[in-house]
Amino acid sequence: MREKSVFKMNGFAALILALLCIIFGVYLLVTGTEIPGKVAGVFVVLLGLIIATSLTVVQPNEAKVLTFFGTYLGVIRDQGLWATIPFTFKRSVSLRVTNFNSEKLKVNDLEGNPIEIAAVVVYKVRDAAKALFDVENYKNFIQIQSETGIRHIASTYAYDSFGTTENTLTLRQNSDEVADVLVSDLQKRLEVAGVDVIEARIMHLAYSSEIASAMLQRQQAQAVLSARKVIVDGAVGLVKAAIDQLAEQEIVELDEEKKAQMVNNLMVAIVSEKGTQPIINTGSIY
Repeated sequence: MREKSVFKMNGFAALILALLCIIFGVYLLVTGTEIPGKVAGVFVVLLGLIIATSLTVVQPNEAKVLTFFGTYLGVIRDQGLWATIPFTFKRSVSLRVTNFNSEKLKVNDLEGNPIEIAAVVVYKVRDAAKALFDVENYKNFIQIQSETGIRHIASTYAYDSFGTTENTLTLRQNSDEVADVLVSDLQKRLEVAGVDVIEARIMHLAYSSEIASAMLQRQQAQAVLSARKVIVDGAVGLVKAAIDQLAEQEIVELDEEKKAQMVNNLMVAIVSEKGTQPIINTGSIY
């Protein structure tokens, strides 16, 4: 089924013609004294009513799909009052941009972790004929297929990479890239309904309640380890700079044992979470 144009003409002219026919027919019925006059009056009134059945009003960003005794005729997209083929059944289809929020879905991500995910989908009808005749109810079809697409995308990617260096997309860290993939997936699913997906973006993403606390501890541990790594890397740089500077300026000559002791003391002082208490050596350093 494809959208196509149907015959139409100015509706105001048809409306005036219908009114004139009805008025003239009534006049013939009232004033006519012979049977041919009354028959002519009935015929003219029926003609006016037939013309009236061809009238239809099309609102802005709306399409009227016309069928004639079960046969699809075409679509009127232009706004205004139009006259078309009489006795046609006219169904309205909104062409406005529409959005809906999906329900919170419980899905297992790529690593098998249960997560809760929901998305907002923005779409508009491109082909009114396909939306009405190729699917049973295009709004329900869009909602169900969108939830199916969201489940598919959620199971394709992991929730988080937890600091790994692999170049992989995750639901939490790569929201824009995942949104593009979701739009592409939904467009393929909704093509049969004549719908264009404008945007689809994850609006809710969280671990399920049964593992939320454990995953929070994992994230906290990962953050602590990352912070510790930064501190250790900085401490190593500081210790190396201190030893090199002492050697270059010939302030003191340290053997390997003293260097090791100095490295140990400096690392403990820098890396320790609590403040260190200095101890002054009043004797020989040996």
